[in-house]
Amino acid sequence: MSLSSETKPVPTLYEWAGGMPAFENLTAAFYKKVFQDELLEPIFRHMAPSHSVHVAHFLAEVFGGPAQYSAHEGSHFLMIQKHFSRHLTEQHRRRWVHLLLETADELQLPDDPEFRSAFVAYLEWGTRIAVINSNTTGEVGVAPDAPMPRWGWGEPGGPYQG
Repeated sequence: MSLSSETKPVPTLYEWAGGMPAFENLTAAFYKKVFQDELLEPIFRHMAPSHSVHVAHFLAEVFGGPAQYSAHEGSHFLMIQKHFSRHLTEQHRRRWVHLLLETADELQLPDDPEFRSAFVAYLEWGTRIAVINSNTTGEVGVAPDAPMPRWGWGEPGGPYQG
């Protein structure tokens, strides 16, 4: 069987999730929970009101959306720096992931195994790096001009640059 010109391109995780509105709704609802959570609230209580939107734009870009975060709001390296000296624990990380996945379910983000597998894989990867970086004062193995991570449908080797 040969591929025809009618073959549809595989959507990005960003497109599959529902685009920017899905990510903005997800982070807005998620951070409402964070501010009510006794473990996470002390970490986030001093965040700017725009924090959830920045996180939405960051996640959207990572999952194949527009480069809104890196073009206008920061870089991967600057996101890493925001975690320095926050002293996050495994308990913080697990609660953060749990609340985000709970919110994704409530908002009915796609729950097919392929999407959720890729979505959870990035959350696990990213939050584990955040914990590591939160327990340092500035020595990380990422260059200031490092590109944003890009996450897809399970390419070998994890995140890809695309």
